[in-house]
Amino acid sequence: MLIPSVHKTWAPRGQTPIIRHRYQRDKISVISAISVSPVRRRLRLYWRFLVKGNFTHSHALEFLRHLLRHLRGHVIVLWDRGRIHRGDPTRDFCRQFPRLHLEHFPAYAPELNPDEAVWGLTKGRLANGRPDDLDELLAHLTASLSRVARSPALLRACITQSDLPLF
Repeated sequence: MLIPSVHKTWAPRGQTPIIRHRYQRDKISVISAISVSPVRRRLRLYWRFLVKGNFTHSHALEFLRHLLRHLRGHVIVLWDRGRIHRGDPTRDFCRQFPRLHLEHFPAYAPELNPDEAVWGLTKGRLANGRPDDLDELLAHLTASLSRVARSPALLRACITQSDLPLF
């Protein structure tokens, strides 16, 4: 959102840090996934943005289609139980693509989801920032996600910090 997330920071003694911003509730929605290749254990981060709005079934299914275009062989997707991840459209989509296998995390278990760590890293880099508009927020968000995506060590840390079994 254009409203900055505020984290602890340093300032000279007696001078409270102030973040000035315009009160705008515009936002960018993001969907993302970490892939692990089964043979070479290569890691990759995929994401898609939606400016001004929330993701729907059709957006989630388009993201799955994007993953299927880039990943070979069987694709196992672990995701939360969000409404856009369930229902008839999702079941119909899976019937069309037999190499796609969907597994859901248990309810209310973000500690199992490595993607939550990606967002912790990404939002941490954006903390205390003050983008003036959605274009600037998009640029910062892209830079932050690209930094994580370029680092196999960061992606591996996102997986190992989760409570998933090690690969």
